[in-house]
Amino acid sequence: MAYRANQQLREDIWDYRYPSAPAPLPDEEEKVVSFARQPAKGPGTTALSLMQQATEMFEGIENQARETEARAQSLCKSATERLRLAEKQRDASERSRRDLINDFNARIEEMAKAMQRAEKRIVSAEDHAIAAEFRAQAAEAQLHKANRELAAIEDMIRKRLV
Repeated sequence: MAYRANQQLREDIWDYRYPSAPAPLPDEEEKVVSFARQPAKGPGTTALSLMQQATEMFEGIENQARETEARAQSLCKSATERLRLAEKQRDASERSRRDLINDFNARIEEMAKAMQRAEKRIVSAEDHAIAAEFRAQAAEAQLHKANRELAAIEDMIRKRLV
């Protein structure tokens, strides 16, 4: 739009500086529509027309600038909103990650304590087993001693009876 208005302004200035003869009108039989320009009526009218065209061109440029600025502001607002949303999502995922890590750490601690308790129970059970084994060995030794003593007593009894 600005190019066309600019071009029109140049043509009007050219026509004002270098007036030309009016273009010949086509025959009615040809039925051709003429787009030839009408010659300016006077220098004041041409200047006024040029001023109007310049004003229209500048208004068009200003309107285009306003539209561009409004579009830019809209894009900035949209980008800002998307950035806020992305930041909220990032913060939420960060909180979720921290909660998950804390939960895993608590579970690991719990498992470590359970393993320590199990190890203590195993050590205690081993100690009990060793003590039981010693008692069994002692009992076995006493049994052997008692059996030997009994056998000795039986031998003595047989020797006296025989």
